[in-house]
Amino acid sequence: MSNLDPIASTSLVDEAFAKLVVAITSGEFAPGERLSEAELARQLGISRGPLREALHRLEGRLVVRTPRIGVRVVAFDRDTLEQLFLIREALEGMAARLAAERMTEREQDELADLLDRHAGQPDVASGRSYVQGRTDEDFHFAIVRGARNPRLEQLLLDEVYYQLRLQRLRSSTRPGRAQAALSEHREILAGLQSRDPDRAESAMRKHIRSARFSALASIDATEA
Repeated sequence: MSNLDPIASTSLVDEAFAKLVVAITSGEFAPGERLSEAELARQLGISRGPLREALHRLEGRLVVRTPRIGVRVVAFDRDTLEQLFLIREALEGMAARLAAERMTEREQDELADLLDRHAGQPDVASGRSYVQGRTDEDFHFAIVRGARNPRLEQLLLDEVYYQLRLQRLRSSTRPGRAQAALSEHREILAGLQSRDPDRAESAMRKHIRSARFSALASIDATEA
């Protein structure tokens, strides 16, 4: 089933933006693939005006626009990807530290419920992959928001995280990675629930390092 079902919303640009994010980060389009505005508008059931605005919002995040070529899904080389992961480790480590101090018990309970839902997904249970689609179903988004630091949230969610979500599908399908990632998420949650900033930050950093190694190994295997 495609993520690009017709839109029925008063906020066409916002809805188109959200659907494109999910479609691109779930692997519906490959890195470097050219996007046809006409075809996307047809699939979404909207005119090309709102679509162009949604694509404009995605520029620098998930797409690039090249004169005389058009819009393509962003593709990162190995060095750029590694740099992004190193930035993410530092920023998300701080987010986990702050969240351990600032998340409410209700938010922690919701996070635990979220991981239970993830564990019940067939692809995760079988070890095939661990892909988080919508923002409200994303473990990392919840922690960043629980840190209660708008500047940190902006840096991660607007500048870094969209791009790294592209690599999730590839790295999460490596043998053993899906279940390892779920276990790492549970350890992060334990740090949050114990209100231990050091434990939460350490667990998050370990998790991001493991994701980095998996993503880079996936690239190396493809290029070999």
